[in-house]
Amino acid sequence: MRRAAIVAAARTPIGRSRKGRLATIDAWSLARTAVSAAIDRSGVAPSDIEDIVLAESMQGGGVIARHTAVSLGLNHVPGLAVNRHCAGGLGAVQTAVASILAGALDVAVAGGTESMSTMARSLKAGADGSWNPWAPMSHPETPEAPAFDMSITVGENTARLAGLTRRDVDEWAAYSQGQAIATIDAGHFADEIVPVKVPTESGGEEDYTTDEHPRRGVTVDTLAQLPVLHPELESATVTAGNAAGVNDAAAALVITSEDYAKAHGLAPLGFVRAWGTVGVDPVETGLAPIGAIERALGKAQLAVGDVEAWEINEAFCSVPVAVTRKLGIDANIVNLNGSGCSLGHPIAATGARMVVTMLGELGRRNASLGVVSMCAGGGMGSALVLERA
Repeated sequence: MRRAAIVAAARTPIGRSRKGRLATIDAWSLARTAVSAAIDRSGVAPSDIEDIVLAESMQGGGVIARHTAVSLGLNHVPGLAVNRHCAGGLGAVQTAVASILAGALDVAVAGGTESMSTMARSLKAGADGSWNPWAPMSHPETPEAPAFDMSITVGENTARLAGLTRRDVDEWAAYSQGQAIATIDAGHFADEIVPVKVPTESGGEEDYTTDEHPRRGVTVDTLAQLPVLHPELESATVTAGNAAGVNDAAAALVITSEDYAKAHGLAPLGFVRAWGTVGVDPVETGLAPIGAIERALGKAQLAVGDVEAWEINEAFCSVPVAVTRKLGIDANIVNLNGSGCSLGHPIAATGARMVVTMLGELGRRNASLGVVSMCAGGGMGSALVLERA
């Protein structure tokens, strides 16, 4: 039976959109940096790469994967654009792995890229010939699940459906910030991050290497001082402090068949054991990881207790709280390095970034099995089971 081996992983630091150090670096440049680093780290001959699959969500269309291939001199490599909203990066990895398991490919690069700082703004033609601002909806608009207000559709609905309080989600947010800062201070992200060249005030360039979204000194008490985004809602929970950031980053992985890795003397970081993706009523978007995790674990023939480390993306902190409680996951092994609230959520890149980080965490813990999972706009959820090599 074929297995898909991850032989290299790389990501850029995560920047704060519009006001951070990556604000002038577009998604194409971020992708080129991450993909180039992953290939360099892999030991794979560039001539052996057969496809690049990259997620992109807010960049206006096109195929950044193919643009990246050409910009790196890989003219023989096609590219595929994937969009599953927040779960696009996971979808890209799953797509590449599926092609390898099917025997269609032996070597692929997969990941995601997002620059919310430089995202495209769209116009749509009216019947009268006018041009009006426009954005695609993730799902049909309803009062219970607004298409353009995820703080209600995901954050508040998840808290309400799971019976969570403002303190429940603030406690998780403070925990996440603390975990991210501790990981940064320990230098654990150093091996996964590739520097990005950023402009300096003097007109030169310098390497930028550190995630800038995490905040020091965050406590439940400081979070409690923030106003809720929807005071008109009874028992509202969502604030700027317990929601994901708006961010810029890219991440990439080189994935090969196990046979290719063995034949070329490559040392895999890990294997993709299984995955699951589900759709739910958009009202229940934040609960979608529950079904995705159950499906993925079922395909891997594993139980919740078999998993040694988890990351459940904090699109809003109500999501990991609800999911861990529903599935009986030990919260002490969830989001050990922070997640969307603290590290940030560069939409199409996040899923791939989670895989990169989980591989590092499994290595540090000398653990075998990890799961990454997230909800996605429109009422979707995805999960991926990783096995350390």
